[in-house]
Amino acid sequence: MGRGNEPSARGAVDGVRGRLVGSVAVELRTFCYLDVLQPQVAAFLQTVAQGFLPLSGQAALVVEIAPGIAINAVTDAALKATHAIPGMQIVERAYGMLELHHFDQGQIRAAGRAVLDRLQKSEADRLRPRAVSAQTITGLSGHQCQLVNRTRHGQMIVEGQTLYVLEVHPAGYAAIAANEAEKASPINLLEFTAFGAFGRVWLGGGEAEIAEAARAIGFAFEAISGRANA
Repeated sequence: MGRGNEPSARGAVDGVRGRLVGSVAVELRTFCYLDVLQPQVAAFLQTVAQGFLPLSGQAALVVEIAPGIAINAVTDAALKATHAIPGMQIVERAYGMLELHHFDQGQIRAAGRAVLDRLQKSEADRLRPRAVSAQTITGLSGHQCQLVNRTRHGQMIVEGQTLYVLEVHPAGYAAIAANEAEKASPINLLEFTAFGAFGRVWLGGGEAEIAEAARAIGFAFEAISGRANA
């Protein structure tokens, strides 16, 4: 074929934008809306986020893809199409994560549509959340409280309280787990990690309150459709 008939490399990539970013196929791992950021979740993000910090009561979107470098194109699509505000963009070799927020839920929904359009995917293409492990430890000892408190970015846990630790795959669903737990029960949010190979959530409080929070997390996960995640 003559040179004049060959599409440019840029045109070839643009023609499949979303499925390929820089000729690399993109997997949609996490895609979830947080309708109302709870006070502790918002405050926790204010502690660890390096972007524009969210406020309690805002809506949020969490997106996680693979490979990580392609999250730059995802952020570009959302910010050019809406007034959504980026709180976190984490770029790892394997996975990339983006958190957006705004008081107008319509802006966040529109940002989600822009992301899916760029990736040429739908919500059905995301992985369903899978709880890898969950532990409830009652009557926590004082020394173990010290270990937890030295490494947490959120609230503290005190001797005698109950500790709940959740590990979820993919990692991004840790955000909705923490938000739904706080929404359902008066627990203390100690820590959550919503990026990497697995997400983790640490909660503290009374035994009954922790049990209610764990149930809320389970209900939230069951309500998220998507690809099977064995």
